[in-house]
Amino acid sequence: MTNAISLVLSFWLSLTVSFAYAVRLESKDCVNATEDSETSLLSRAHQLDESALAHIYDLHYPAIYRYLYRQLGDVDVARDLAAEVFHRLLAALHAGKGPKNHLVAWLYCTAHNALVDYYRRQRHRQHLTLEEQMIGGMDEPAEMVEHRMLREQLRRALQQLSPDQQQVIALKFLEGLSNEQVALIVGKSVGAVKSLQHRALNALQRQMSIPERKKGKDHK
Repeated sequence: MTNAISLVLSFWLSLTVSFAYAVRLESKDCVNATEDSETSLLSRAHQLDESALAHIYDLHYPAIYRYLYRQLGDVDVARDLAAEVFHRLLAALHAGKGPKNHLVAWLYCTAHNALVDYYRRQRHRQHLTLEEQMIGGMDEPAEMVEHRMLREQLRRALQQLSPDQQQVIALKFLEGLSNEQVALIVGKSVGAVKSLQHRALNALQRQMSIPERKKGKDHK
């Protein structure tokens, strides 16, 4: 279990280093915003107050972008999907809908749905073969190639998890949220969140250890 957790944390940390300048705001600052200030902000947003809408965007965009980027590893796609999240919020507000409370939970749920929609659209695309990946990295130092391929292996392993498991792992280890906060966002009990986390980490550990078992058999 510890190995799986370490792999997840190391993977997402490596994705963040090059783009630290883009994410000054910690997600916990968003989650810990007082209920009164959020209620007031949402009330103004439902009236399509431009300053309120701009404040919501400035306050929450960095965390939503980071949440998406660490799962995608693609700056442009993460930016597009983050923009889509706030476009959906604006569309909902214009339609007289949208969140009345728990804004952060609504944004993360919408980001997750946008991510699921993106993966569905990409299903027809073929992944690079191992040979193509190696050719593409011939000019890179061996250690960088190995690290890049490990990231891709873990990303593929994460994509094999159920949508609920992916969301729980991302929110818990990517955003550093508590079980209670994750439960609010995914709309499940704390017990269900713990169960999803446990099954997801076990699945990751099994998938990440498969190459080693195969390699061991080949040497027999």
